Amino acid sequence: MEKFYHFLTLASLVLYWVLVAGVTLRVVLKRRAVSVSLAWLMVIYIIPVVGVACYFLFGELNLGRKRADRAKEMLAPFIDWFSKLSNCHAHSPENFGRHIYRIDELCNNRLGLPALSGNELSLQNSPETIMRSVIEDINQAHHSIRMVFYIWHPGGLADEVANALILAAHRGVDIKLLLDSAGSPRFFRSDWVAKMQSAGIKVVQALEVSPWRIFLRRLDLRQHRKIIVIDEKVAYTGSMNMVDPAFFKQDSGVGHWIDIMVRVTGPTVNVLSAIHCWDWEVETGERAFPSIPECKIDEHSSKHPIQVVPSGPGMPEYLIYQVLTLAINQANQSVRITTPYFVPSTDLLETLKMTAQRGINVELIIPHKNDSLMVQWASKAFYSELMLAGVKIYEFYGGLLHTKSVVIDEQFCLVGTVNMDMRSLWLNFEVTLAIDDQEFTQQMYQLQNEYIAQSHTVSLETWRERSIFSRFLERTFYLFNPLL
Repeated sequence: MEKFYHFLTLASLVLYWVLVAGVTLRVVLKRRAVSVSLAWLMVIYIIPVVGVACYFLFGELNLGRKRADRAKEMLAPFIDWFSKLSNCHAHSPENFGRHIYRIDELCNNRLGLPALSGNELSLQNSPETIMRSVIEDINQAHHSIRMVFYIWHPGGLADEVANALILAAHRGVDIKLLLDSAGSPRFFRSDWVAKMQSAGIKVVQALEVSPWRIFLRRLDLRQHRKIIVIDEKVAYTGSMNMVDPAFFKQDSGVGHWIDIMVRVTGPTVNVLSAIHCWDWEVETGERAFPSIPECKIDEHSSKHPIQVVPSGPGMPEYLIYQVLTLAINQANQSVRITTPYFVPSTDLLETLKMTAQRGINVELIIPHKNDSLMVQWASKAFYSELMLAGVKIYEFYGGLLHTKSVVIDEQFCLVGTVNMDMRSLWLNFEVTLAIDDQEFTQQMYQLQNEYIAQSHTVSLETWRERSIFSRFLERTFYLFNPLL
């Protein structure tokens, strides 16, 4: 018996090291950033067994065979639909500003998706305003409502939105609701699902979390978009999930979540509707395109061009990351960024440093406290390097600053669902709006000023005096960059 146990132990060790060798070879051969590969090798070798398991769960972009095949087949038909927009009156590159012109070129060449003029935008920055506006538009719906959210958390104003949807369904409005499984567990455990379904609302879990799927696809690949489209006439997108902050994560110790949404009318609404159609088909296999917008523009009205930039498995790789770096590289005076999660790739870090070193005023506004301690400490690992390059860093004390925004030269902005981390820029289903509208951008810039007024400026001299323990935590969590 002793020889048997000795043999079993030896065989287990051999099997483990063969597995480690195989995973190591996989990491080395996989084409990606060197820093990411090195970080994964560190995780695999420093944390026995668990490191290998983490790589299987989170190490590669694996959507699952059925969804991956479906997404691959969908790309050509969607590019064909997007390409039809280039021929409409709303696509007028000759009237675009310099910031959006190159972004239109990039998105058009990679996805067939053009920037479109003729939109009206409203920046909404309080939960009460956002929810009441959404409810009012739902109450006016006649034909269809399309929604996709990462989190739907029952309680407060979110329940009022749910009731408005049920009433709309009783009026005969066709409603499709797509919610991320990992982000909305309380919703799917609540009685709202049965209430909505009995009213005729189609409710679907995106990327369902299940023990049976644990090794079939990457678990931290999430449906992170936030989109509402009503009658293909009104749309919303931005950073806010379907939550009432007064009822959400009250025990997390970070305060209320601070968010924005953008209400849009005009031809961009149909593009956001098409993004919802993409997500719905990836999950259900059901195809339905929105109508092609009329794209009639009054020559005397403001143009307000918007480029919708989606990303995620099946779509052209790293498109939002490319748009972000292109926008930053075009800056002539200033770049101001707000993000709750700041764990940039090496390339993005170098872009920010180089921009500051060009003499551009680069400002970064992030929350002082974060709901993810790992991200909070990993973010701080970049402070010294950024400040030495000339980047100004503000830590926001008014809650969890969840707004995702980039303002360039006070003339052009990016707003949407995208965090400044590798998960958002390289992995999740995300969407951002590139907005070439100086009036709207000024509103966004003034809101950022309000954030700075509630922030503390991080000084390099004070930062250098932080404790050895803090430095240790920063570097430790920085090494886990691939998992953040």
